[in-house]
Amino acid sequence: MTDAARALAEAESFLRVCRAELRQPEAGLKTRLDEIEAELEREGVYAHTYEEAAHGAKMAWRNANRCIGRLFWNRLHVFDARDCDSEEEVFRALLRHIDYATNGGEIRPALTLFKPAAANREPVRIWNHQLIRYAGYETPDGIVGDPASVAFTRQCLKLGWRGRGTPFDVLPIVIQLEGKEPRWFPLPESSVLEVKLSHPEKELFRGFDARWYAVPILSDMCLEIGGVRYPAAPFNGWYMGTEIGARNLADEFRYDLLPKVAANLGLDTSGNSTLWKDRALVELNVAVLHSFREAGVSIVDHHTAAQQFMTFSRNEEKEGREVTGRWSWLIPPLSPALTPIFHDSFEDKTVLPGFAPQPRPYAD
Repeated sequence: MTDAARALAEAESFLRVCRAELRQPEAGLKTRLDEIEAELEREGVYAHTYEEAAHGAKMAWRNANRCIGRLFWNRLHVFDARDCDSEEEVFRALLRHIDYATNGGEIRPALTLFKPAAANREPVRIWNHQLIRYAGYETPDGIVGDPASVAFTRQCLKLGWRGRGTPFDVLPIVIQLEGKEPRWFPLPESSVLEVKLSHPEKELFRGFDARWYAVPILSDMCLEIGGVRYPAAPFNGWYMGTEIGARNLADEFRYDLLPKVAANLGLDTSGNSTLWKDRALVELNVAVLHSFREAGVSIVDHHTAAQQFMTFSRNEEKEGREVTGRWSWLIPPLSPALTPIFHDSFEDKTVLPGFAPQPRPYAD
């Protein structure tokens, strides 16, 4: 099968499902496929209509094996930024995304679609793992900030960016257009909503000014719809509390706050059998949920998220669609056996449209 024939087959497969879900007449499919075939012969790639791209992005969220929040897949708002030709235009589109998604704390799921890849060319790449994330600095006394950001922070420093050197410096956005050197843009403080963390009853963060940003916007995944690859398609939902409290702040290879929290709680850390890590972890997650809710920022606890996922599963079953998933990601990292997902199983297979990891655009 030729590349053009394969691309046309993938387009047809997607369009049949897409048009059926959008309740569009079958009669229009052949005309649309004829248009796509001519475009593939002429350009080597075809352009989705906005309706096709928007529904394809929603389907990709629905098919995201590692996401527990898929119940809300049909609420995704899709921005079409395929006309962006300069770094400044791309950056303005990203600011629009951040402002829309943040919404004063009432987080809205969104995705911004930039130019698709064609003939092994990638017109737009965003170097950031997430549009908003904290820097990680290598110092003689160890890492200051987020260890997961060390490699990217190193790249930003090489490009000329300078942070304040605190544990919670917001990184710049790095944008690269095909054939050009990458450029960095600082995020305005007004665009980054952060939540200062506190516990409703205890001095959990004494000696450490803990905080976290409101919106997780993944920006390094490739979106594939009907045979068309979009290397730049940042998207977001909202946080589940354990993503922050049981991973970002608790993992030893991230902020590693459990020893500090345990000390402030006066826990006995002499051995594992005291379960000090478990007790500190619960209180850290209490603080995250409390702080976001006090600040009026959307967040979901892992028990509610698991119940929502089971509702999503039932909905998909009614529609005759198989629910795929990666069990190790769907179970929450805190008390997983207390959620119904723990006792279920899923096939971890790729279903398209979907999101996929892609190589970093820079050397580590």
